[in-house]
Amino acid sequence: MKTSPDHPTHSELPRSTFQGVPLLLFVIALFIGGIALLIAAAHNASEEGPLALAGIFVLFTAVLCCLGFFTLQPNEARVLMLFGAYKGTTRRSGFHWVNPFFSKRRISLRTRNLLSDKLKVNDKRGNPIEIAAVVVWRVDETAQACFDVQDYEAYVRIQSESAIRHLANAYAYDYGEEHEITLRGGGEEVAIALRKELQERLGKAGVLVEEARLTHLAYAPEIAQAMLRRQQAEAVIAARQKIVHGAVSMVDMALRELREKDVVQLDDERKAAMVSNLLVVLCGEAEVSPVVNTGTLYN
Repeated sequence: MKTSPDHPTHSELPRSTFQGVPLLLFVIALFIGGIALLIAAAHNASEEGPLALAGIFVLFTAVLCCLGFFTLQPNEARVLMLFGAYKGTTRRSGFHWVNPFFSKRRISLRTRNLLSDKLKVNDKRGNPIEIAAVVVWRVDETAQACFDVQDYEAYVRIQSESAIRHLANAYAYDYGEEHEITLRGGGEEVAIALRKELQERLGKAGVLVEEARLTHLAYAPEIAQAMLRRQQAEAVIAARQKIVHGAVSMVDMALRELREKDVVQLDDERKAAMVSNLLVVLCGEAEVSPVVNTGTLYN
């Protein structure tokens, strides 16, 4: 057990126990012997007192020994204490017997899920957002879970909420600077950062965080419509940029093909007119009605 002047930290101590079945047979024998002594005392008037006392003592011992039995399922542990002093932890599943005066606290070592509530917080840029996460955790150090925090389950819940709030404040929801990690686009990096912070907080309670991921991420209702319009405008601009880039490439290819194959000779003014018409056709959203020129190109 390690201690510090400010806050004591406990380390788990493995504790061996006795097999429960042999001790159960012994206790049954004590019950039979105690009852036999009481029956013998009832039939033997001269030795009634000593036999009766011996029978009562044997039965009392048998009853006391029964308090030492307990069972453990897989992925469970028992923290053993004697008059307030920590004596160790047993993790071996099965039927056990220990000192009857030991107090035995059961702790589950199974993996658990914590699904946080939707929290309303501000991101790095001050935008109100809604965020929630799922935390996969289990108890790793039983002594710390029992003695270093008041209630380790409540501790996990409260510290997880605090870590999620801190994560939201550390990252922008979206539209970060170049190469900046955001909550929406960070993916695995954000999950790793959340798990790391949770482990730093929950390690004090002997808890191991196996995984942590965001399950809900959205703008708060009061700014959701404005942000949606912003996203739509940016999507339209990005689409227009691609369309214009593609149209310019196609016009350049058309002019180059006409020149290389000597289909027609165009001066600068006619090239400009052709480029203008092609860009209107390629970039326009409405259907184009072709006009057939039955004369020459220059009339």
